[in-house]
Amino acid sequence: MSIIKNKTTLLIVLAFAGIYVIWGSTFLAISYGLKGFPPFILSGFRFLAAGVLLLLWRKSKKESTGSATGWKKNAITGILILTGGTGLVAWGEQYVTSTEAAIAIATGPFWFIALDRKNWKTYFSNRLITLGLIIGFAGLLLFLQGSVRPAQAENDGSLKVLAFIILALSSVSWVIGSLYSKNNPAGNSTFMNIAQQLIVAGVASLIVALFRGEWTVFELSEITTSSILGLLFLVFFGSITAYVSYIWLLSVKDPVLVSTHTYINPIVAVIIGWLVANECISSAQFAGLGIILSGVALTNLSRYQFEKRTQVKIRKFNQVLKRIVNPYKYITQ
Repeated sequence: MSIIKNKTTLLIVLAFAGIYVIWGSTFLAISYGLKGFPPFILSGFRFLAAGVLLLLWRKSKKESTGSATGWKKNAITGILILTGGTGLVAWGEQYVTSTEAAIAIATGPFWFIALDRKNWKTYFSNRLITLGLIIGFAGLLLFLQGSVRPAQAENDGSLKVLAFIILALSSVSWVIGSLYSKNNPAGNSTFMNIAQQLIVAGVASLIVALFRGEWTVFELSEITTSSILGLLFLVFFGSITAYVSYIWLLSVKDPVLVSTHTYINPIVAVIIGWLVANECISSAQFAGLGIILSGVALTNLSRYQFEKRTQVKIRKFNQVLKRIVNPYKYITQ
C-alpha cells in the first residue's frame, strides 16, 4: 500500500511540476518558434500534430471517435480556446516579449468572472472578489504603463498597444471557450475530446494563416534549429504532457488547488525569459505583476474551503489575536 501511495504522490508532484513549469515555459517556446514560422502556421502545426498523436493513441485503445454532434462541440471549443486563445498569443508575441505576454495573460481569471453572467450576483456580492477585481485592474494599468513607454517610436508603441489588446482578446476567447465546454460537454472521454479539439484548432489555424497570407511569406529556408525545437516543445510538452497532466490532476485533486498554475505560470515565464533569453522586466512591470497576482488571489480566496481541523486552528488563532489586541475585554470577563 505504501508503495502505491508513494507512486501516486510522485505522479502528483510531477504533474504539478508539468503544469507549473511547462505552461510557464511555452511563452518562451512560442517566441523561439516564431523565428522560423509565422504565428498561425506555428499554431496550426502545433495543434494538428499533437491532436493526431492523441487521436492515434486513443484509437489504439479501440476508443470510438464519437458522433458528429460531439465533433461539432469540440470544434467550437477548440477554435475558441486554442485557435483564438493560444493562437492569438503567438500573434501577439511578434511585438511583445514572452515575459510581457505571460503577464498580460495572467488577467485571465478576471475574464471568467466578467463573462460568467449567470453567477454575477454571487460574484459581485462578495467583497473579496470585488476588491480583487479592482486591485487586478490597477495592476494591469501599472503594467501597461511600464510596458509602453513614451520614449518608444510611435509605430513600435502602437504595435505594442495593439498586441496587448490582442492578448486581452485571446484571454476572452479562452474563457468563452471554457464556459462553452463546461456547459456543452461532448460526451466522449476527456482525451478524445482533447484530441478532436486540437485537430480542429490546428486546421482552423492553418486556414487563418492562409487568409492572412502567411503561406506566401513562409520559407522553409528560414526555419532555424531553435524554431524547430520550439515547435517540438510546444507539441510534446505544451499541448500533450502539460494538458494531460492538467486533466489528470483535476480527477485526483481539488480543482481550486490545480488552478494555482494561474499564479505560478507568469512567474515561471519571467524567470525563464530572464535566464534563457535575457529578457528584462522593469520595476513598474514587476510591481504590476505582483498587484495583478494579488488581485487574482483575492478573487479566488472565497473558493477555498479548509478542512475542519484547519478551521478550528484558524478560529483559535483569531481568538489569540483578539486577546492581544484587546486584553482588557477578556480580563473583565
